[in-house]
Amino acid sequence: MTARMACRSAHEVSGDRPPGADAEGAPAAATSAWNVRLAVPRLRPGRAILALRRRLRGGGQAFAPSVSRAADPPAAARPADEKAVLEVLERPQRANWRTWLRQLRLHQWLKNLLIFVPLVAARKLGDPKMLAAAAAAFVAFGCVASATYIVNDLFDLSHDRRHPTKRHRPLAAGVLSIPSVAAAALALLAVGSSIACALPVQFAQVLLLYLGGTVAYSLFLKRSAPLDTFALAGLYALRMLAGNAATGLAPSFWLLAFSIFLFLSLAMAKRYAELLRLRSNGESAPPGRGYLAADREMVGQLGVAAGYASALVLALYFNSPQAALLYSRPGLLWLLCVLLLYWITHLWLVAHRGRLDDDPVIFAMRDRVSRLVALLAAALLILAR
Repeated sequence: MTARMACRSAHEVSGDRPPGADAEGAPAAATSAWNVRLAVPRLRPGRAILALRRRLRGGGQAFAPSVSRAADPPAAARPADEKAVLEVLERPQRANWRTWLRQLRLHQWLKNLLIFVPLVAARKLGDPKMLAAAAAAFVAFGCVASATYIVNDLFDLSHDRRHPTKRHRPLAAGVLSIPSVAAAALALLAVGSSIACALPVQFAQVLLLYLGGTVAYSLFLKRSAPLDTFALAGLYALRMLAGNAATGLAPSFWLLAFSIFLFLSLAMAKRYAELLRLRSNGESAPPGRGYLAADREMVGQLGVAAGYASALVLALYFNSPQAALLYSRPGLLWLLCVLLLYWITHLWLVAHRGRLDDDPVIFAMRDRVSRLVALLAAALLILAR
């Protein structure tokens, strides 16, 4: 039985067609009074599972009916059918490697490219030893990050099933079972820890700090506004600190200050896009978050201000003695400030128009304008050497 057929069966046992009805929906004698029309015409697998569980545990109806019913059928007439449908719905659908890639959020590994930023800033990208260490850190961070995504999905399972887009994730949709994804998370943590043991101990400390930060974010930080955006910005910055720790490069004050403002702007953009979707859907507050739909304008103003502050930090760095030591033509670097201001404005215009559907970092790596800005920035860095 397919998921859609199972959902149709869930309607039948939940009230759209009483158990024992014939093919045309005419009620049988034992259930002639059980004529219920549900307020929800269609159910997705995750919603149907929750509905049936409520009925099996409490003996009550799955959803509030739009019209009252005269009498319930005998109690013994329902559980057998409902348990059968529930068994089909909870049985994992065919999960292939693409399903697991979606669950592990492999596309989110693009964020871990931030590990290579310290090498680019220090002009050490051509060092084979440092490059190999950064590549190993990239894989270790990716494995741990994928494990934390699974943990976050487990904590948010009830909220994700009500979310307009997250309900299609493999775990929320019932395609993957909870034991299987939990086992995958443990395996990924083991692989990431093994790689971290081969790198400097400072990298393992940063990785452990990242793991603790993501668990804290999943448990309570994401429910506190605006602490959640500061936590997201900190998790972005930890990726760059991991690059420093893996390669032995000293952290740069300028790079950290620049990244905090920039990543805070990106985190605010992510929240802004979510609040904008709330308004279009007529909802007042996102589930499990500390925001209201009315906070959208304030979040947008804070995000734009943080992004422009990052451009100011970059301008101050280009006028510092450290930049003069690294670049022979630092005057060309001022054009990077113009490119950054343009890109931040572009990002927020996209968000304001409701077209920012993904994580801003992932958006930047897929957006054509963002890629062009990155190419121009790389050309300026080469010419300024």
